[in-house]
Amino acid sequence: MVVGLQNKSEMKYLNNWINGCESEPGNNLYLNKFNPHNGEIISCFADSQELDVSMAVDSAQNAYEGWKSFSPVKRGELLLQLVKLMQLNFDNLTHIFAIETGKPIKDANGELLGAIKLGEFFSSEGMRMFGRTMTSAIPNKQSFTIREPRGVAALIVPANTPMANIAWKVFPALICGNTVVLKSSEDAPNIAIEFARLSKTAGIPDGVLNVIHGTGLSAGQKLIENEKVKTISFTGSTIVGKVIANVAAQRLARVSLELGGKNPFIVCDDADLSNSVNWALLSAFSNAGQRCAAASRIIVFEEIYEKFVQLLVDQTQKLKLGVCTNSNLGPLISKKQQGMIKDIVDNTVSQGGRLLCGGDFPKEGPLSNGYYFYPTLIDNVSIDSKISNTELFGPVATIYSVKSLDEAIQLANNTSYGLTSCIHTKDINRAMYFAKNVKAGVANVNTGTFGSEPHMPFGGFGDSGNGTREPGTDALEVYSELKNVSILVESEFI
Repeated sequence: MVVGLQNKSEMKYLNNWINGCESEPGNNLYLNKFNPHNGEIISCFADSQELDVSMAVDSAQNAYEGWKSFSPVKRGELLLQLVKLMQLNFDNLTHIFAIETGKPIKDANGELLGAIKLGEFFSSEGMRMFGRTMTSAIPNKQSFTIREPRGVAALIVPANTPMANIAWKVFPALICGNTVVLKSSEDAPNIAIEFARLSKTAGIPDGVLNVIHGTGLSAGQKLIENEKVKTISFTGSTIVGKVIANVAAQRLARVSLELGGKNPFIVCDDADLSNSVNWALLSAFSNAGQRCAAASRIIVFEEIYEKFVQLLVDQTQKLKLGVCTNSNLGPLISKKQQGMIKDIVDNTVSQGGRLLCGGDFPKEGPLSNGYYFYPTLIDNVSIDSKISNTELFGPVATIYSVKSLDEAIQLANNTSYGLTSCIHTKDINRAMYFAKNVKAGVANVNTGTFGSEPHMPFGGFGDSGNGTREPGTDALEVYSELKNVSILVESEFI
């Protein structure tokens, strides 16, 4: 069971990490971090301002030439040492961000395993870092491409999967030879500092990886405005992503945006109902629905609608809130998030939506002080309603009935987002038709709406991003410049 601090003397103060050591905020001000499980303060983190951000960026800038001079193979060896330390410190790391985010420990374990796998992949990328050889129309001319780093990279991560998001950005940025200023999430600052400490122990030079805490309006804003930052990678809301893109455009900084989703989960009349219900539960409610890839719109053929919905409701009502080993859903990350979701659900029901289960949070008992929300299913909602078009980032899904695959795909595409999607069917023709016509960066068949692996690209269309992809080798395009080298060999030497 996760517990909070018992008295003031146990308070933990989290400073920034600059040039290989802790750095107190210049204003000596700190912000409270609350435990989502019980609402208690568990730490205070630096309220960084422009001076702190400038120090971190300068540290990264000063370390850049040295880190750039390492061969990709050498950088990979050091990153692999970091991965090994993550493995050795597995229990401590999972404990830290399980408390910060309110995850059941099994979920934290799974997330860290994924981060380790990604670190292994990008560490070995130092031995590949492929370019291309190309033919030329000019006799005796040889041409090829090489990758070079861009400089200081600002990496801004959310709290829903903090360890995974850190790994997704830090490892590809560093293997390419960039140095990093990592802006931790306000809701998961401690895990970022622990990761930075491990990087120093692994032998990564001081200044290569820096961490700043603080709010988006202070620390985050000053970071993206800093002229020395050449690359910005952000995972978060579409609204903030558009602001970042506008700021970066003024100096032509490269930007990678992985934003929101309103992801469709289609169930055809020939689907394996047991399998589709299982994946619908995982897609909609794992991580308390706090996934950009969560299945928040479940689209079901009318022939099986009532049967599927009843099975789904029955299984949803068996899900258990809490942080114990046998729990299925931890709390939401903040009280503000809990209140926002409650308001939208109540408004939807008042406008005619049918609440099938959930719709509220615990009002008494051991979970009532935390930021929990019961897994919620609603149908009889308009495709134009707020709940059908707003990314809630919580355990809420709406269900729709359709008559055909074309109608299902049309409904799936009726959103400004286009991140992930899936279909459940036994017909390969339906599956391929769906994959071709759905507007999403990820199209899955007979599984969930999530599940990116370290070597696979992840990203979306429309309001879900700006076209970049991470992780996989596609992430190298974000963090490197491509140089074309051509050599004309004199004929007398041939």
